[in-house]
Amino acid sequence: MSISIRRDGTTGTRHILKIRNHEIAVDASPAGGGNDDGPEPHDLYDASLAACKALTVLIYARRKGIPVEDIEVVVDRDDSEERKGIYRLDSTLRVSGNLSDAQRDELLRVAGKCPVHKLMTEVKTEIQTNWAA
Repeated sequence: MSISIRRDGTTGTRHILKIRNHEIAVDASPAGGGNDDGPEPHDLYDASLAACKALTVLIYARRKGIPVEDIEVVVDRDDSEERKGIYRLDSTLRVSGNLSDAQRDELLRVAGKCPVHKLMTEVKTEIQTNWAA
């Protein structure tokens, strides 16, 4: 699968990110030299964690017959030490439904094992950048 991004116009810093049939406007924040016409790359990184946790919990709950009604995951970023090699994400899970304490504990455990959480914490990512032909 390929993901592409291309500048949207000839002025400004807004770009259009294309993933399959989906398009998302992205930009830098004003502090980062942009116009804030969309989420910035760090926002997308953090959002991928929230989305993965929410989807993982929902799919698991459905498979196990756990009566989940609604799910909300909030991710708060502390990037104050990013240049020192520490990037902190604090995720908070809110699930509604008629759940026992054991089911709530089980869903929290599952949220901590979502694929993006594992990717961010357990996998070495190698990146290569080349010129297009």
